[in-house]
Amino acid sequence: MTVRKLTRRVMIGDVPVGGGAPISVQSMTNTPTEDADATLEQINRLAEAGCRIVRVAVPNPKKDHLLQKTLRALKEIISSSPIPVVADIHFDHSLALVALEAGAQGLRINPGNIGGEQKVEEVAASARDRGVPIRVGVNAGSLQKDILAKYGHPTAEAMVESALEEIKMLEKQDFYDIKVSVKASSVPLTVEAYRLMSEKVDYPMHVGISEAGPPWTGTIRSAAGIGALLAEGIGDTIRVSLAGDPVEEVRVGYAILRAMELSQRGPDIVACPTCARARIDVAAIAAELERRLAHLKAPLRIAVMGCAVNGPGEAREADIGVAGGKTRGVLFREGEQVGWYAKEELLEVLLSEVERMAEEIEMEDG
Repeated sequence: MTVRKLTRRVMIGDVPVGGGAPISVQSMTNTPTEDADATLEQINRLAEAGCRIVRVAVPNPKKDHLLQKTLRALKEIISSSPIPVVADIHFDHSLALVALEAGAQGLRINPGNIGGEQKVEEVAASARDRGVPIRVGVNAGSLQKDILAKYGHPTAEAMVESALEEIKMLEKQDFYDIKVSVKASSVPLTVEAYRLMSEKVDYPMHVGISEAGPPWTGTIRSAAGIGALLAEGIGDTIRVSLAGDPVEEVRVGYAILRAMELSQRGPDIVACPTCARARIDVAAIAAELERRLAHLKAPLRIAVMGCAVNGPGEAREADIGVAGGKTRGVLFREGEQVGWYAKEELLEVLLSEVERMAEEIEMEDG
């Protein structure tokens, strides 16, 4: 069992982060922020998928009327969002101030481009007055020029130094409602930076791999990096950064947490890789289960096994599972054999039984 590092707790709206709270999955909208309707539609889809916190970029259009449109939309987004909204700020600290006025429940600032100490002081004062946490979000691709000159290129030490400088500025203002991230697109660099950062501070960690890539590559890269850190007890909230629909980020995030046995949301489907002994089409059944059960929130472990070697044992240990035979397969529920069914019936029988179990769990939970 992984022992998580005990960090301080901050509240992003009504979502606790750190201090032993469950690891929250978050994402970021990719709709134009000035389009409040499109952004809220995406946020609602994210929330339905289990996203607990959403980040919204606050760009700085050069034309004032466009900026005002964006800020009006941001206020509408924040007031109508079903989950807490974190305003993502770059380059202009005044955007952080207006985002706070608009009601943002969290801020993300980048030490590499937010400005000097005086600007950080203004943001800290406004956030402190409103009880809003700030994430010091360091990216390897946007480090301060002096730090880059010192280290020559992005290193774990450079990223941590960048974060610590910003944290020191906030702490000078008696501001301690802080989260930290030190991300890179390189998995080894990211893991090294978080390990080092975790030794330096006890602030909660927002963990992720930046610019992870398109869904397939990005999922692998994120699972490797986030999973490695979670295995060491590092991480209080996670974001999977994929080039695509952000709802997929949430699904992958929960898949990572389930794999690490750190979440009990949604079905966990295990399936054998198949070999010449397989007597049912494991791949097709597992893929169809994954597609048709994506809406479930109940924490069910489902096993799809192809033969009699490991099949009965794995299926028996799952909440529900099947093990294939030559012409039929056996269905297990909570360790008990339910019955034998023709191979052609297995998928629908399994789906029906899973839906029934999910309903029972939801009724018990109220």
